[in-house]
Amino acid sequence: MPSINAPFFHDSSRRAFVKSLAIAAAATNFNRVVAPVAAGQARRNTIKLGFDNFSVRAFEWKAPQLLDYAATLKVDTVLLSDLDVYESHDEAYLKRIRSKASDLGIEIHAGTGSICPTSKTFNKRFGTAQEHLSLAIRVAKTLGSPIVRCYLGGADDRKSEGGIEARIKDTVEVCRSVRSRAIDAGVKIAIENHAGDMQAWELVTLIEEAGRDYVGATLDSGNATWTLEDPLVNLEILGPYAVTTGIRDSVVWEDADGAVARWTAMGEGTIDFQTYIKRFAELCPGVPVQLEIISEFARSLPYLKKEFWMHYSKARAPEFARFVALAKRGKLVAPFKIAEGRDRKLAMREYQQAELERSIKYCRETLGLGLKT
Repeated sequence: MPSINAPFFHDSSRRAFVKSLAIAAAATNFNRVVAPVAAGQARRNTIKLGFDNFSVRAFEWKAPQLLDYAATLKVDTVLLSDLDVYESHDEAYLKRIRSKASDLGIEIHAGTGSICPTSKTFNKRFGTAQEHLSLAIRVAKTLGSPIVRCYLGGADDRKSEGGIEARIKDTVEVCRSVRSRAIDAGVKIAIENHAGDMQAWELVTLIEEAGRDYVGATLDSGNATWTLEDPLVNLEILGPYAVTTGIRDSVVWEDADGAVARWTAMGEGTIDFQTYIKRFAELCPGVPVQLEIISEFARSLPYLKKEFWMHYSKARAPEFARFVALAKRGKLVAPFKIAEGRDRKLAMREYQQAELERSIKYCRETLGLGLKT
């Protein structure tokens, strides 16, 4: 597909180009709006519903408390997305967590953070990248998790020496170094499109180069908007590789320099999730929808500034057109603010819990997700 060589655009031609892309996307009816289904009338799907513990991080709960909370919500799965959620990494402790989850009828998906040794987000406290990923695989195996969620890094890695291509290469090498360990454990390495690091096609490149037999994707609909992607486009490309998820809604709106993407609770953004879930069921059979609701964050995407494109020189025009059309539909959303005089920790706990529980309700009643009632 053609690439956008935007650093050579003049301001006026760049703006005209963006406008023409939006018109083209609208003409192809890619972003049609589907009428919402009334609450309680959604057709039931056979898609498991769960959440990522990062959604309620302000509580600082460990795995046992998170499982108890998940049981009250009657979800099917929980993504324990970091290694600090456990009080120990000993086999005996992890087996007790696994037994508790089984008793509650909850499937655990395990995870950790960056496995790219040259990423700005990489943390050495678990050793080298190979040691870190090996530990995460062992934890996942002991817990009975079929996957270990991890990621390359974040948006700043696109600006690092060698760009995102160099970081992809480094991550592939780490994955290959633990290939036999992952295969023997029966655990797939599930790399997330994370915090503006990779577009869907770039993550597919990583997976294919590492080896699809033991590497898959953590499909994150919210992070798609942080890399100039309409989540529906991201789903089409990354869906066939998905083995787990981190799902949330987004609002994208235009500003003077390009656009802003803000994450929201499910059903409160501008993403057509009825169409999304219908296609998700086709592309991702057996993969759960795990909600990672983090509505406090927004990201500016100043694509009308030529320097922005230094780090997206290989962005693909038809996909960017879809994102521009998405931005034209959205309206500014004010950020969450804690009332003056309120205890910050308590306010964040209440906010995060309300956002997650409202999202679960929407997924059940409107999208028909979840196996439990």
